[in-house]
Amino acid sequence: MPWLPFLWNQGEKRMEDLLKVGVITTTHGVRGEVKVYPTTDDAQRFLDLEYVLLDTGKELRRLTIQNVKFYKNLAILKFEGIDNINDIELYKGRDLWIPREEGQELGEDEYYIADLLGMEVLLEDGSPFGTLKDVMETGANDVYVVTRTDGSEVLLPAIADCIKEVSIEENRMTVHLMKGLL
Repeated sequence: MPWLPFLWNQGEKRMEDLLKVGVITTTHGVRGEVKVYPTTDDAQRFLDLEYVLLDTGKELRRLTIQNVKFYKNLAILKFEGIDNINDIELYKGRDLWIPREEGQELGEDEYYIADLLGMEVLLEDGSPFGTLKDVMETGANDVYVVTRTDGSEVLLPAIADCIKEVSIEENRMTVHLMKGLL
């Protein structure tokens, strides 16, 4: 197998130091290309990346991107040294990551989903409401899935009327419960 013996251990990166940019969905042709479902809000981002880190299930392997094409909502990636379908086929469903420092600069009120997950959610009066468990990306705005302190789930639209403050440093979000959300 033509893998470079490079394992990602640059300072023993932890998963929170990485950002997921895609998931390999299937192979494309027989020359080692793969279709990737982007988990970034801009699939064109792959054009700017030199490499990705493939989560093999045991380790992270650095794969240098040789070519990028697009088909519908997918990116088609060709990696250096991967020239045969058999060399990449077993990685269907595996995640592709980049180091956080390679991530795009975010604008005001923009956050990486990885930074929001697990965040404590408080009501405007400071009382505990729950924990942010997931982010659903919809056409209009994201929707935050919050597990309440009583164990039930509530969906909160990621809009200014509802999300009053987000503090990545304090791992805390303050929300206003608009009529009809409960």
